[in-house]
Amino acid sequence: MLTPRRLFGLLFFSVISLSSFAQSVPMDAPSGEKIGLNEAIQRALAKNFSIKVDSFGPVIASARVIEAFGKFDPVFNGSYSYSESFNPALADATTGFRPPTGFAKTDTADFSLGGVLPWGMTYKFDANSINSRGTFNGYTDNFDTFAGISGTQPLLRNFGFGPTLAAVRIAQVNRGISQWQFRQSVMDTVTRVIAAYYDLTFAYANLRSAIRSKELAMQLVDENRKRFKVGSMSEYDVGVAESRAATRDEGILFAQRAVQASEYALKQLITDDKTPGLLAQRIVIEPPPPSPIVVVDAAADFPLALQKRPDYQQAKLGLKRDGINARLQRNQLLPRVDLVGSYGYNGYDTDLRTSRQQVKDEDYHAYSWGVVVSMPLTFTTERGRYRAAKMQERQSATFLEQVEQGIVVSVGNAAGQIETAQKRVQSTRHALELAQATLDAEVKRLRAGTSTTFQVAQQQEIVSGAEVSAARAKADYAKALAEYDRQLGVTLEKLNINIELPK
Repeated sequence: MLTPRRLFGLLFFSVISLSSFAQSVPMDAPSGEKIGLNEAIQRALAKNFSIKVDSFGPVIASARVIEAFGKFDPVFNGSYSYSESFNPALADATTGFRPPTGFAKTDTADFSLGGVLPWGMTYKFDANSINSRGTFNGYTDNFDTFAGISGTQPLLRNFGFGPTLAAVRIAQVNRGISQWQFRQSVMDTVTRVIAAYYDLTFAYANLRSAIRSKELAMQLVDENRKRFKVGSMSEYDVGVAESRAATRDEGILFAQRAVQASEYALKQLITDDKTPGLLAQRIVIEPPPPSPIVVVDAAADFPLALQKRPDYQQAKLGLKRDGINARLQRNQLLPRVDLVGSYGYNGYDTDLRTSRQQVKDEDYHAYSWGVVVSMPLTFTTERGRYRAAKMQERQSATFLEQVEQGIVVSVGNAAGQIETAQKRVQSTRHALELAQATLDAEVKRLRAGTSTTFQVAQQQEIVSGAEVSAARAKADYAKALAEYDRQLGVTLEKLNINIELPK
């Protein structure tokens, strides 16, 4: 049995606890910066670190496309070299006399512009001049000049646009994959913001319920004391009421901590503040509008999910990329047969200007052509690469089917969550109404002397639990709607969000 001193201690602890909570915990009108759901989403789009980090992916992928096209940029080469050479002569076998040493000097200048064309041909525009003089010509300048074009055209391996443009096409596909990945990141973050917003809404509702439960318990204590003074109630009933009131403080403590944790979760999503000031900053959310009652059809929405889901589109592009690589590796199984040729004009004179003029006047043409064949005896490397690429393509095709099946299940589960949440909202609201009516009746019975303090206190706790369940059901229903949009891939369209990638 509780002694008067112990009851006084419990009551004193309750009053002190409520006083501290009133100063540190938001009530019906918490203090702090007030934001709505749309503003929270906009802040997340502008400041969320996950979105910022993932936004670099498409930009990097676009740079990779530029890098791949760089393969076709013409390359200019220029060189100049000078050489001297002393060449000793063999001694005469009869006289033993060694002729004078031969001497030669050479200046070589070469300029070229070359590159690769989209169908695989390599080309080079070349102009060079060689000046050789020495003991062999009395140190007279001899300028040998050439200007022309040469090229190599593959006929089997690396022939055509497919093999030559494979790297570009793979880079373009990777860019598309990266864009869908970024879209998925934004969708996931927006959905997390919505969930965090409604979690904070529930946390406040839970706190209000805990405080109301404490207030009801204290009211019961006051009524029991009054009846005890007039002799219509025992001291035991007063003690039971005070004990029950004291136990409500733990619920307030937990509710307070839940509010704080929910605030932290939301703030982390909608701000880029990375200082300890983030913890002290308070935010207050506006009450969200009631969630609409919707009827969803997972089977009818499945085609829309295939069209909008980023993971499915990524899987499709992955299959396309592996198909490009498989075709490239199949082409590498062919032997290398290249048609080579050149055409140009020569000039030769003791005067450099004259030698160049001969080239310009096209007086002395020169050309060549031929075929170069190169073929490995076993093609072991090429066959291994092609087999790996083919298996990779088949793996991607199977993965696409796996993703498609996963979408069927996830969309179905999301639709089921909406249906369940709708029923929970209705049932918990009805349960709350019944619990409140029962509490009112129990209080009347207590006043009439046909009930007990324990029964009233117990019913108060039932009402508090029903309030929490009703609030949780509303929050879960709103989150289920957001999750269904995410599973369909239409979150951004529903919220009129346009993704703009950084330059």
